[in-house]
Amino acid sequence: MPNTLFPPRPTPVIPIEGAAGFPVGRIFCVGRNYADHAAEMGHEVDREAPFYFTKSAHAVLLSGQEMPYPPRTQDLHHEMELVVAIAGTATDISEARAMDVVYGYGCGLDMTRRDLQAASKAKRRPWDTGKDFDNAAIIAALTPKADDADIGDLTLQLDVNGQTRQRAKLADMVWSIREIIADLSSLYTLLPGDLIMTGTPAGVGAVVRGDVLRGTIGDFAAVETTIV
Repeated sequence: MPNTLFPPRPTPVIPIEGAAGFPVGRIFCVGRNYADHAAEMGHEVDREAPFYFTKSAHAVLLSGQEMPYPPRTQDLHHEMELVVAIAGTATDISEARAMDVVYGYGCGLDMTRRDLQAASKAKRRPWDTGKDFDNAAIIAALTPKADDADIGDLTLQLDVNGQTRQRAKLADMVWSIREIIADLSSLYTLLPGDLIMTGTPAGVGAVVRGDVLRGTIGDFAAVETTIV
């Protein structure tokens, strides 16, 4: 046991359907990966290359747990996303081999303090306070991938209080899973335990205390929370 001032913080572990849990290392998030969402936020998609921001692993909130409304915001937004779980090591991996390091998929919510993000953008400052905060990455149980089956035909959907707010095909992503992994691995060495949140389609919006969120992608375990 290392001689430390205090015990290390526990590593968040995402349940896996029918298997042991998935310990989270890092969370990479893809920005503006659906053209309709970029448009609703007043931007055009940069098709030259994906861009990324990160969330701490300690921002994870497991699906089914309540999300306390975060401090210093009056504009908390939902962003429903496909989560890709990495279980191999990759540096400069090719698109052809990118799926070799994918363990499986899940449903996730990239919660955003939109007012803080907007203020940061206006001053050309980092987005961290708008994106990386307690309980800001809500993740459902993961589903192991079925070989290299194409999941582009699956529909992503988010309902708030039973009303659909976001709905899109995964094939609508600007950058495919293979392209994202290949590009991201040219910036970082991807490691087992990394998660990639692949971006959100149009329909993002504010939630308030008492709202019930439920997101689905095909037959993957739904991501669910109530804002309290």
